[in-house]
Amino acid sequence: MSNAPDSNQTSPDLDPKRLALVASATRNMVLILDAAGRIEWVNSAFERYTGYSVANILGKQPSEVLHGPDTDPDTVRRIHQHLFRGEVFEEDLLNYKADGTPYWVHTYCMPIGENEGVEPGFVVVQTNISDRKNSERGLRIAASVFDRSHEAIVITDHFNRIIDVNPAFSRITGYSRQEVLGLNPSILSSGRHSREYYHSMWTSIEKNDHWRGEVWNRRKNGEEYVELLSISRVHLEEPGRYYHVAAFSDITALKNHAKELDRAANYDDLTGLPNRQLLEERLRSARTHADRQKRVLSICYLDLDGFKAINDQLGHDTGNQALRATAERLTRNLRSGDTIARIGGDEFVLLLQSDSPEPVYSRILASVSEPLQIGGHTVNLTASLGVTLYPEDDTDAEGLIRHADQAMYAAKEKGRNQFHIFDPGLDAHRRQRRDQLMQISQALENEEFELYFQPQVRMVDCQVIAFEALIRWNHPDKGLIAPGQFLPAVANSHLEIPVGQWVLKEAIHQMNLWHEADEPLAVSINISAPHLMDRSFADYLESYLHSHPDVRPGQITLEVLESTALEDTKRASNVLARCQSLGLQVALDDFGTGFSSLTYLRTLPVDVIKIDQSFVRNMLTDDSDRAIVESVIFLAQRFNHPVLAEGVETMEHARALRDMGCNLIQGYGIARPMPADAVLPWLEKWRDRVSRNQSPTTHEEASAQSGGI
Repeated sequence: MSNAPDSNQTSPDLDPKRLALVASATRNMVLILDAAGRIEWVNSAFERYTGYSVANILGKQPSEVLHGPDTDPDTVRRIHQHLFRGEVFEEDLLNYKADGTPYWVHTYCMPIGENEGVEPGFVVVQTNISDRKNSERGLRIAASVFDRSHEAIVITDHFNRIIDVNPAFSRITGYSRQEVLGLNPSILSSGRHSREYYHSMWTSIEKNDHWRGEVWNRRKNGEEYVELLSISRVHLEEPGRYYHVAAFSDITALKNHAKELDRAANYDDLTGLPNRQLLEERLRSARTHADRQKRVLSICYLDLDGFKAINDQLGHDTGNQALRATAERLTRNLRSGDTIARIGGDEFVLLLQSDSPEPVYSRILASVSEPLQIGGHTVNLTASLGVTLYPEDDTDAEGLIRHADQAMYAAKEKGRNQFHIFDPGLDAHRRQRRDQLMQISQALENEEFELYFQPQVRMVDCQVIAFEALIRWNHPDKGLIAPGQFLPAVANSHLEIPVGQWVLKEAIHQMNLWHEADEPLAVSINISAPHLMDRSFADYLESYLHSHPDVRPGQITLEVLESTALEDTKRASNVLARCQSLGLQVALDDFGTGFSSLTYLRTLPVDVIKIDQSFVRNMLTDDSDRAIVESVIFLAQRFNHPVLAEGVETMEHARALRDMGCNLIQGYGIARPMPADAVLPWLEKWRDRVSRNQSPTTHEEASAQSGGI
């Protein structure tokens, strides 16, 4: 006979208060609904969790209070059907608290009524399952990520045995999941990395629970690939239990693309040599290395001589082959640590680290000059090589290349197939000259120049025959600057003709002003050889004279420096002859200081010869200078030309010159150069004193008494 209780036995009635205590004590949320599904009562757990008090929701449908925008409508529809039929049901449902926070509940609903001895209705018990739902969602997301990830994922146990891989792993490696389960990931090893590399990897994992880096591995078919690998150690709650999660992506194509981009950015397509960008980067590193090693670095700029003719005669394909062959030859002549770059066209730059570089320069030029056989043609090349040496030339990478380029042009000027070494001191001088030329150009625009005038006197009667126009720079900060401080910079520059034209225009303009003042004074104007040889010189002069019809051309003397080389004496003679045809006089200035005195005297149409002041000034104490002065006067007389001596400072100078046969003089003994507005007052005083002293004294005495010699 069984002692088990009768299943049909009715349990004794319990005190309703005890039952109420159960409803209050449980953590589950309890609701009692009437037959229409409206809320009659909720327990305190419901009120605490949802934030709704029973007073506020009494008589409302649960869906009116608890459902929100993401509550599943299909689930709500099923619940309503169960309630309508009076059925017991269970559903998972997303509800919302009073503050709008969503939460998940498992809802158990049981109808009650006559059988229980109560009014018809429903008892609803809700269990909060938000944590479980969130975990399930997280697991679903993780599973989806695991399956759909484009990165390969490998999970291993603490013995580093594979326990799972995702589809991306199979796609990248070629191994199926079943093939690798239980195996060590080392089956992928390419053999490229050392034991030390893997030891460092595992040391990082032991210390930081993480490692990230690039690894070369091998696919199932034997093909190598590079992957970006990240390994994390995941610890579980059980002591000593952990897993490894490795994720990697195949970056082989990315690495290849990066190489292509690097090559396109840093290497020359035709020769494969570094380009200018990479050259400058290497040059910066080479400078640092040279500083550290206390060594000299040669920066060599090489340009092929006459390469354009090869392209024109044999075609660009042949030219390109010649460039490639030249690049190979140059590369063979370099040592480890040296660099050769092609920076465009037929130009190369070499960085050499050598203690005895000059033999290397010669060897480089010799290698380029060896004949090339290309497509049945013999191609003969030579090169010009410009070199600058660091740290003697202590400038940045761009400056070093520029200086080597300048030296290369100097090598071409020397005759090509040669090398030339840059001189930093000379470059500093060039920079200073360039800065000065910029200031002079600005001074022309700002009208800072003015003309001073120095009288020229005929000794036989002390008459002023002309004034020489002399340029001065009235600098706004430095004051009056003598021509010797700026004209040397102007010589053979782009400003030589503009400055010469300014002097010419200003002198003629001043002559016109004097003519208007009834003083038609003659003026001597210095003309440089480049200005004289300019093709527009004579036309410009003629045009300017036409615009000043009151100025008599016969009162203008063009002074041409004999010390300035006139490369084309025939053309110079033609230009001067045309100037004479316009009525102008021509003087050969500084006679005796150049190398072509007799040639110029014989070939150029000259009206006056001027003896350079350097000979005149010292002729009383230096027999050689006196002999030169005597010779110039003798030559002038033989060629039937008047002669004018500059640099006359004393009565003794004037008397000696007169005795030698020179009657025209100019110098501080007469007057210093003066501004244009001082000329007429000075001339008036000179004439007055000469007039007053003309009868009782000799001309020399008159001159002395008039304030001159």
